Amino acid sequence: MTRRGQEPAAARPAPAVTATQAGGAVVEEFPYGLGPPDGILALRYPPAGGVVTDFPESRNDFVHQIYFSPDGVLAVGRGGSAAFAGPTHAAWVRQGVIAEVTALEVQTVVRLCVRRAPDELLRHEATVLAMSPAAVDAVSRLVRPGTDERAGLAARGVLLTELAAAPADPIGYGSAALGPAQAVARALTLDPADPTGLPGWAERLHVSPKTLQREFERVFGTSFSAWRTRTRLQASRAMLSRWSVTETAHRVGYATASSYVAAFTREYGEPPGRARAGQQPPATAGITDTSAPSGVGVARSCSKRTSSLLT
Repeated sequence: MTRRGQEPAAARPAPAVTATQAGGAVVEEFPYGLGPPDGILALRYPPAGGVVTDFPESRNDFVHQIYFSPDGVLAVGRGGSAAFAGPTHAAWVRQGVIAEVTALEVQTVVRLCVRRAPDELLRHEATVLAMSPAAVDAVSRLVRPGTDERAGLAARGVLLTELAAAPADPIGYGSAALGPAQAVARALTLDPADPTGLPGWAERLHVSPKTLQREFERVFGTSFSAWRTRTRLQASRAMLSRWSVTETAHRVGYATASSYVAAFTREYGEPPGRARAGQQPPATAGITDTSAPSGVGVARSCSKRTSSLLT
């Protein structure tokens, strides 16, 4: 199989360790009005210790959650389905909905937990939402040391109002069964630049390439190659607000910017440079700074921690 459109192996960074693998992640807590249903708990996971922040499907969440990263891309998986939220977007996951959220690298992640939300958000099980400058500013205030409860609750109201009116890109649920195709899809969602081809994946999973191809067509309705290309391009759209076209191309597995530009233009009808010009992220200095409040700890069981603080 040709390596055209794949990033050279020498340029790929070493795999990062996730928080789940490391046994926990550093987290900064900012609670506002907890107890009543109109409170909010803001959790900021700074890019510390070389650990990638992740929230696996196996957790049990008793609150609605919003995930946002001002300096990187989040992958949101539901079964075999996946979506990506870059610095201009956030991921919404309704209470009790199964979803996996993972940072694609060591980056800042903000997780916002609420018990009550507008109906416009509740109609979505999981979705990616555009973040307006007002929404980003609200998140910045929520994770800013020294913000008092009144200001924090006001920021909560602004954030939810902005997200309720934002364009949404719902994430469907693929399949609960983790077969060979879903296993490959999950791995490629977390690392779109992985150069492993169909034969390589088949060997890893101890199936034949023909069997794996049939599984992709059965589960996703398309071939392995087409699914990988689509996933890489989806991930790249989330990356363009942070990185140049050339850097984005390498980050999603293309050896040259020209091959990436051609694929992107075929898929979306415009070159990535034009798409990038329309999604420059607002300022997020208040979210990415390294000053930490006093409530800093290591989150090992985020769902239990969240539910205990919100009830």
